[in-house]
Amino acid sequence: MKKMKVLIIDDEKIFRDEISDFLKTRDYTVLSADKPSVGLNFLETEAIEIVILDIDLPEMSGIDVLKIIKEKYPEIEVIMITGFGNMRIVINALRLGAFDFFPKPFKLINIQASIERTAKFVKMRKKLIQSEKNLFLVSKELQSKTDSRIIGESKAIKSIINLMAKIAKSDKTNVLITGESGTGKELVARGIHYLSNRKNHYFYDVNCSAVPETLFESEFFGHKKGAFTGAIENKTGWFEIADKGSLFLDEIGDLQMNLQTKFLRVLEQNKIRKVGSNKDIEIDVRIIAATNRDLQELIQEKKFRADLFYRFSTFVIHIPPLRERKEDIPILINYFVAKFSKEMKRKIPTIDRDVTHKLNNYSFPGNIRELKNIVEQAIILCDGDSLQIEHFPILNSAQLNNDPQSEVKKINNFDLNFNIDQLEKRIILEALSEANYDKSKVINLLNISRQSFTRRLEKYGIKI
Repeated sequence: MKKMKVLIIDDEKIFRDEISDFLKTRDYTVLSADKPSVGLNFLETEAIEIVILDIDLPEMSGIDVLKIIKEKYPEIEVIMITGFGNMRIVINALRLGAFDFFPKPFKLINIQASIERTAKFVKMRKKLIQSEKNLFLVSKELQSKTDSRIIGESKAIKSIINLMAKIAKSDKTNVLITGESGTGKELVARGIHYLSNRKNHYFYDVNCSAVPETLFESEFFGHKKGAFTGAIENKTGWFEIADKGSLFLDEIGDLQMNLQTKFLRVLEQNKIRKVGSNKDIEIDVRIIAATNRDLQELIQEKKFRADLFYRFSTFVIHIPPLRERKEDIPILINYFVAKFSKEMKRKIPTIDRDVTHKLNNYSFPGNIRELKNIVEQAIILCDGDSLQIEHFPILNSAQLNNDPQSEVKKINNFDLNFNIDQLEKRIILEALSEANYDKSKVINLLNISRQSFTRRLEKYGIKI
């Protein structure tokens, strides 16, 4: 680990040497100066992180040196020392940005404590600066490539951003992204790709649950003309398309067992063979997989290969659901309000405090995707300059006596007793919410007659 570099500016040699020897035994790199001009020259040529600065100096006072340091090198922390116990000077130094202050004569144990406090602060600030830098880079790349951003100030999001930046530096490391639907797994995958050296090559996304078993090899590996009935021309597979780039495999937990074996072989050999060909093609593809399922549980149920899991999960990023990082909700609301207002060429409306409060306490089973849809719908429904509770049907529905929102939640968690009636009731409840309980709109959405709609309301005891 890189040693922290400390500069001592003090005209008394005995103090300089005593502090310097003490710090060197504690693994600091130490430079010394007997006057401000020498010390300021060090600051121009060395990556100094902490300055121990005497108040009473030749050439100029320590307070003047402090002013120069804070003006030219604001990232450097300064510890002031003095042989005078003047509180006015102490207060002035702290106001000018000194991190700590103690008088001569001092015990080395006291200066050690001060240095350690300052060092911890410097490291913390570096992490914060790096985190903000990473967030800026990720957001900039995603904004330019996909018109999307990763939004959030929570500790979880900052940690994910930092992991993305670190993973991106390792070109060949496969990544597994876990999290509920709607948490932004694809956005994180794209961020890793666009931060890496692969960013100028293809990012190809595939939904594994949508690939038919009969087309698996043809789609992933490609085929030669005439390889099978209907193969009227050569086809390039997804692995070859993503060569030198990234292949994003969404819903990897839905990949059938017999197909997992074929996938494993490619990951082990970094080669593919087109259907109908007898030649191998070498590929250089980073695999980024995502799932909302528990792969360890699937392994126990013998529905997912353990060896494939370990191939995918060299590095795992878990995205927590929105309900577990509520501090991100207001930021996301403001972002989507501004985004959709701009797209619809509307003045950005204010948001009623009651709306923000209720959204903060809503569970968001659909996570960020649901929040995005809720805000877009509210902007459409809003005719004025303020978003009110009536513009958010999902919040209104939870207040009805029949509490259809809780019904939807119960149905979302259906078990083996699930039946067609439950599904039909769920569709009606969600259509009502979507249409803000306007009967005519609901009938159009469901494409049924008014009589049929009325009968279903009576059947399921839904009151509107």
